[in-house]
Amino acid sequence: MSSFKIFDTAGSGLSAESVRLNTVASNLANADTVSGDPKTIYRARHPVFRAVQQQLQAALDPGGVDAASNSTVQVAGIVESQAPAQTRYDPGNPLADSNGNVYASNVNVIEEMTDMISASRAYQDNVEVMNTSKSLMLATLKLGQ
Repeated sequence: MSSFKIFDTAGSGLSAESVRLNTVASNLANADTVSGDPKTIYRARHPVFRAVQQQLQAALDPGGVDAASNSTVQVAGIVESQAPAQTRYDPGNPLADSNGNVYASNVNVIEEMTDMISASRAYQDNVEVMNTSKSLMLATLKLGQ
């Protein structure tokens, strides 16, 4: 197993957390949007991650991949929340329907802020893994001097 595989794993984690942070930013930017139709309102979006295990690839192609190698993270997709839009009575709003209602986004700002903190820390952890691995490799190289 190559010592450099840790950089593939941590790098894929960085990429996945970057997508997560961008999705949270999009949700927060659209948290206060309203519409006159509940079908057209912005709905919260969340990325779905999956681990891609190299062992499965090794089973399919025994000569191509080391069976003891790493796993990486991929973004399988981004799903839209199915929670209902919030209904607000605001007859003065130009977007109000015939009943005077407007429909607000289903983004929960508190949950999004919590998710942003979690994603930020996970990103920092992956950076720390890469920095520690680099330091260990450099220290190993210095042993031969």
